[in-house]
Amino acid sequence: MSYTALYRKFRPNNFNDVKGQEHIVTTLKNEIRTGRIGHAYLFCGTRGTGKTTIAKILAKAVNCEHPIDGSPCNECSMCQKINRQTSMNVTEIDAASNNGVANIRDIIDEVQYSPAEGKYKVYIIDEVHMLSTGAFNALLKTLEEPPPYVIFILATTEVHKIPITILSRCQRYDFKRIPIDTITSRLRELTDKENVEAEDKALRYIAKAADGSLRDALSLLDQCIAFYFGQKLTYDNTLDVLGAVDTSVYSAMFHYITNADIMGCVKLVDSMMMSGRDLNQFVTEFIWYLRNLLIITSSVDDAGIVDVSSEQFVNMQKDARSTGADIMIRYIKILSELSGQIRYASQKRVLIEICFIKLCKPQMDSQQDLSSIISRIAVLENKIEEYSHYGIKEIVSQTVTPTIKEPEELPQIKPMAVPTDIEKVVKSWSDILNNCNRVEQSMLYNAKKTISDSGALLLQFTDSVQEGYFKQDECKQLEALKILINNVTGQEIEIETRTVTEETDRKFDDLSQIIHFDDIEYL
Repeated sequence: MSYTALYRKFRPNNFNDVKGQEHIVTTLKNEIRTGRIGHAYLFCGTRGTGKTTIAKILAKAVNCEHPIDGSPCNECSMCQKINRQTSMNVTEIDAASNNGVANIRDIIDEVQYSPAEGKYKVYIIDEVHMLSTGAFNALLKTLEEPPPYVIFILATTEVHKIPITILSRCQRYDFKRIPIDTITSRLRELTDKENVEAEDKALRYIAKAADGSLRDALSLLDQCIAFYFGQKLTYDNTLDVLGAVDTSVYSAMFHYITNADIMGCVKLVDSMMMSGRDLNQFVTEFIWYLRNLLIITSSVDDAGIVDVSSEQFVNMQKDARSTGADIMIRYIKILSELSGQIRYASQKRVLIEICFIKLCKPQMDSQQDLSSIISRIAVLENKIEEYSHYGIKEIVSQTVTPTIKEPEELPQIKPMAVPTDIEKVVKSWSDILNNCNRVEQSMLYNAKKTISDSGALLLQFTDSVQEGYFKQDECKQLEALKILINNVTGQEIEIETRTVTEETDRKFDDLSQIIHFDDIEYL
């Protein structure tokens, strides 16, 4: 006897065996038990959630000679004929290949005749959204006022493509994606019946990969059992068959990115390629890993908010605390763009490696928004942390390499009048820096202090990102700097900022060279 696929072998034959659609099963059983049976039903939802299965059970139930609590008995002659697909009362039509007006007219002609046996003629039209406009129009009148012995059951995965005139004539039932716990429980039940030894972790991963579709889960389970026939189905075996990646790999990639370790990212992508992993799936699941980190960052400590084990949840909490939500949102945006690009790309590996380099180097981002600036600051903070035992001058020398010019290349400093309040601020600049955080110290150390046309203290930068840090409206760093200067020096001054090129920067006077004060060592 030929082998029967698991999803066909264990297809439910009564309402009690249906998993994950209790809201629909209860309603239909009550209708059958009370005799309040509708003439047209619309079953809509994603693939593999039980639309056609429940349609066939409903067709049996309305024709069953001895229904049990609204479910078919599966023992009477009508149930047996419908199970063997020999009953003339149940007609199943695939609208994908029978979508013309002529096919619908054949149905209209048939409904004129009452059933030779049983109570109802049931027409199950699968993928009904594939019907042509003419076919929908031909079905309208019959669907609105069919003979009392006719029931239409329409099933679709794309309900938005169905005309509103059809929708208004049907009882609509929306099928939900089946929860992972429910699918895992069903897989365990079936593996026990098939005498297949399988790890709970392996079955749970299959349930997760099925994305709410029980039929997909059974097909994946079938594939894994066939590959490791006669052996125990382990978690690692499941990953090998499905071309999937363990969560620890995504955690490693996350650490490489946050530490700006480009070679680590490239080597990990190479490892995925050599082990035969699907790169599209790798990118997609990494996005979901980041999404889970983002949710953990934004929520209370509740392991139920993401579908991972308690051990994984603890590790993900550590990753989530190491990076801000804005940075993770930037990662997700860039990877989502990549996911759309690599689907049809011939050089997927190259695109992925470029994307990870872009994540490691936020200064390469062509759209310098707040999240990319924050990412650059985070990289700078990590580098500063590595050298926290040095003074500020040594920190700057490790993170920013200044361009040293010969004395003859520098322009002649012209004498200029410096307001008293600004002179006091410049003389107290070391105290001001010591009251700033390390990122601000590094940026202000590189800023040239001069006087604007309006007589304000002008902080002149050669890096637009450094100026942008102080000009971001959300951060209000410039106002905070004014308050800090007032607290340290007692002077209320206006501060302006601008970004210039290095060549232009040399043309402006530096107050640090004009105002005489002793050498300063910043802490």
